[in-house]
Amino acid sequence: MTVRDIPTFAVDSYLKLVRLPLSRAIQLLPGDGTGARPAAELALDRADASVRAVLGTALRMPRLREDARRERAATSERERAVRLRGEAQRRRAQADTKGQRRQSQAARRRRQAEEQEKKQRQGARRQRQSKKERAVQREQQGLEANRKVATEAEQEIEERAPKERLGSVEERSEALRERDQELTVRDEAARLGEQAEKAKAERKEE
Repeated sequence: MTVRDIPTFAVDSYLKLVRLPLSRAIQLLPGDGTGARPAAELALDRADASVRAVLGTALRMPRLREDARRERAATSERERAVRLRGEAQRRRAQADTKGQRRQSQAARRRRQAEEQEKKQRQGARRQRQSKKERAVQREQQGLEANRKVATEAEQEIEERAPKERLGSVEERSEALRERDQELTVRDEAARLGEQAEKAKAERKEE
């Protein structure tokens, strides 16, 4: 270290000493790559570079001015990196939000599809049950109609049977009367024939 470098070294050490508590305080801030802590660190670096530039000009210390230039360039790069990380995080957050939204929409569509399918199954089941009930009702109505027709037919048969039996008896009685009359006529004809033969025979004997 040369004598010329001693003032520059002393100023640099003093600035680092002043910066130390501020750096420790900044480390307590939240943030990892982005947020309050990186922003505070960048602000401290810019302030340090500005102080170095002012002192370097005032004290005619080219090394301090060069340190200030390098620190400003490094700060600009870090600021750009922080900005890019923040943009990347925002994009990831937006992508995550969009992904969550898509997942929520997909889940909602699945629920709607499941509810629609459930309603369709319930509707189809109700239709089948209704058809079955109507078929049973029609069958019961048909059986009731058949029983009614059978009952009416039985009643009609019961009402007609005595009349038919009476008619049959009357027909048989009429047939018997006709036969008796026929037999009577035959007997009378035979008797008359015998008398005629007898009279004829008596006339021959005279």
